[in-house]
Amino acid sequence: MGELALDLGDVTLRAITYGSSDAPLAICLHGFPDSAHTFRHLAPHLADRGYHVVVPFLRGYAPSSLSKSDNYQLVAVANDALMLHDRLGGDERALLVGHDWGAAATYVATSAEPSRWRHAVTMAVPPMMLFAEALSTFDQLRMSWYVFYFQNPFAEIVIELRDLEFLERLWRTWSPNYAPEEDMDHLREALGERDHLRAALGYYRAMFDARPLLDASLQHIADAAFAPSRVPTLYLHGAEDGCFAPIDAAKVLGALAPDSKYDVIRDVGHFLHLEQPGAVHRALDAFLDN
Repeated sequence: MGELALDLGDVTLRAITYGSSDAPLAICLHGFPDSAHTFRHLAPHLADRGYHVVVPFLRGYAPSSLSKSDNYQLVAVANDALMLHDRLGGDERALLVGHDWGAAATYVATSAEPSRWRHAVTMAVPPMMLFAEALSTFDQLRMSWYVFYFQNPFAEIVIELRDLEFLERLWRTWSPNYAPEEDMDHLREALGERDHLRAALGYYRAMFDARPLLDASLQHIADAAFAPSRVPTLYLHGAEDGCFAPIDAAKVLGALAPDSKYDVIRDVGHFLHLEQPGAVHRALDAFLDN
């Protein structure tokens, strides 16, 4: 296991690495409220499969830097993955893995530039057009209340109270049978300072920001945001996810590329890769070996 730092211009990303640097590249993107340590089981497993695994702390999450342009739009996160592919010598064998916001960025990055990736693995958030559709339903809106609460300019003040208890309650609501103490320790390091917490909330605030792209050079990525996937993708979802309800399999597979697969894993919630890593690894192995 190692570490690296990559200056991407608008942001400097720090990452945890596993495996040989001359192996095929695998990039793993975490979500909210989380950190790169969320892949502490999956990343070594990918390295054992022969990948050079790079797990960045997403833009705004310490020890990665804040965005110089205050840009936390999804297209910027997806572009970070594409730039990492360039800087790390990735080729067409590369794998992109994402959980939560990382899953959203994975859909966008693989749709925008599919030739870079052989496979993708996404967890807990469905393809973007289905995500948007679900947010028009009462049941999902009730589960997604926090998205709208985060638009409140005082949200970070409330979240900071009692040592980020608010975020721990989210973890325990979204994965009721998982104890997140270790993850909360990592999270306090990533979002414990007000500027970094505000950056993480910026991802949600950018969802409802009517401004045009903050970086016009990313228009081709924005154009692909709601396009069907063009890279074979394994989508995994926890049956007991308290953040996002499982979606009908036919809809999911209809939004993914041919040779994709959708598995709902029983008895786990939103952080399925931490709750039952063995089940996630078996599903991933079956997909990649097919």
